[in-house]
Amino acid sequence: MFRSCWRYIRLLCASLPARQRDEVGPVCLYQDREEGDIDQAALLTGGVFRFAQKTYRLPMRDVWQKNNWPEDVRRWVYSFEWLKDLRTFGTNGGRLLARSMVTSWADRPPNDPIAREGGVIGRRLANWFGHYEFCLSTATANTQHIVLEAAVKDGRRLSAMLPLSSLGWEELAALRGLLAVYMAVPDYDGFLKRFEEQLPHVLTRLLGEEGIAAERSPEAQYRCVQELTAIQGMFGVLQWLPPECVSVALGRACAVLRAFCHGDGGLALFNGAQEHGAKAITALLEQAERYRIVASSLSQGGFVRLTAGRALLLVDAAPPPPRGLDRMAHAGTLSFEFSHHRQRLFVNCGSAMGGGWQRALRSSAAHTALIVEGESSSGFGAGGHITHRPSQVRCQQEREGRADAVHLSHNGYYPSHGVIWSRSLFLDPSGEELRGCERVEGERDVPFALRFHIHPDVRVEREDEEIILHTASEIWRFHQTGGEIAVEDDLYMGRGTPEETRQIVVYSRPGRTLTSPTTEKEGAETRPRRQQKVEWVLEYVPL
Repeated sequence: MFRSCWRYIRLLCASLPARQRDEVGPVCLYQDREEGDIDQAALLTGGVFRFAQKTYRLPMRDVWQKNNWPEDVRRWVYSFEWLKDLRTFGTNGGRLLARSMVTSWADRPPNDPIAREGGVIGRRLANWFGHYEFCLSTATANTQHIVLEAAVKDGRRLSAMLPLSSLGWEELAALRGLLAVYMAVPDYDGFLKRFEEQLPHVLTRLLGEEGIAAERSPEAQYRCVQELTAIQGMFGVLQWLPPECVSVALGRACAVLRAFCHGDGGLALFNGAQEHGAKAITALLEQAERYRIVASSLSQGGFVRLTAGRALLLVDAAPPPPRGLDRMAHAGTLSFEFSHHRQRLFVNCGSAMGGGWQRALRSSAAHTALIVEGESSSGFGAGGHITHRPSQVRCQQEREGRADAVHLSHNGYYPSHGVIWSRSLFLDPSGEELRGCERVEGERDVPFALRFHIHPDVRVEREDEEIILHTASEIWRFHQTGGEIAVEDDLYMGRGTPEETRQIVVYSRPGRTLTSPTTEKEGAETRPRRQQKVEWVLEYVPL
């Protein structure tokens, strides 16, 4: 009761007018140099923009008051993430559009609850000041005064809302926004005190002792490294040493980010991630820290990482993250990705920021996983949060002969179908053979599909009961026993836009059920459990 009243008082104080200042513009700025999307910028200067593969129009007048965009679109636009696109575009028209949009917001912000969310406020402030030199440094004194006054007001509101919980990497973005306002208007030293007070707690909550993002996502890992790198750079501009917790967390987070990268330098696609590409990730890591350490294990984050020869196997070996951190989480438990040298072979399908694409890509069917009767192993609610997930996920790593083995299972299909899915993966020491065994055990047979999504850079051919995968310099062969094999059309969104590709699908074969020696007791009855099994092999074909 006391805490909620105190927060209400702080929010009321946040609406007080800012102090009068003699300076025209910000005292100190950190410039954001992240590469933007020039295609998006070209659309923006033409009065439209793209979000989740849909085109939306910018109203000619009162853009902040008269838009009817969906909620996820408003959250992105209100964060001013698109300023980097206009800056990268670099035209005078883009500069004037950016200035007009920032100024109109500062003069008359929308009466929309999304605009006052802590994460949105923090990202907006960070983007305003990160691109201030591009769009506002040559504006009139009155325009700059309006923007700074609005920024201070938002900074007060954000400070009063802290601590923000269950926002994931956006909590770091919010703190960066608060620090950006302090740098611009250092008279308000309360912003810095609030930042320093909250930062250690946020880092502990988000990255823990191992530096792995609590959202269990390579995308969240990338964003955390971005935010920490920017915070470190801001202290450099101030000519201060950054807090020790920043340097420590950044070193650990960078090692984990490298572990999430395939041989092509891009990110693995779990829980809302995109590839991003080697150029962007290398540039970020070089800016972040000089060491090139790769985390030896991702087990604290619920992932298995196996390497052999030039091969890399990454497996999602845990349930989706808890509520509050699950808004971008996928139903990909036990899914895996496999690459050899610089070529991805088996992948998950990627992610989208909103709309129907996001819903489709979050489903189990968009992952290299087993799907029972077309359903997902986790369910999603109207707000995007996960409503149910596997309650038991088991993972055991061991050495079997010369191969590295990982044995996994989850009960995500037990409440709806009464079955447990078990997956065993075996990676040969040469890295040139990956074997798998899939078991579905329960009281009855259930139809299932075992999906292997193939990267669009790989060409697929079928030869009788074998599938041949052609990369730029290698040939791989896939075959299976226990099911019916098919090659089907597929779509890949790992690089931001839909790309046509193919997928291997192994369907369960009716009448091929085995009776397991294990039994299940219920009351006085003992019933045999039925087991459906598919075994498969992916092997390198020497040229």
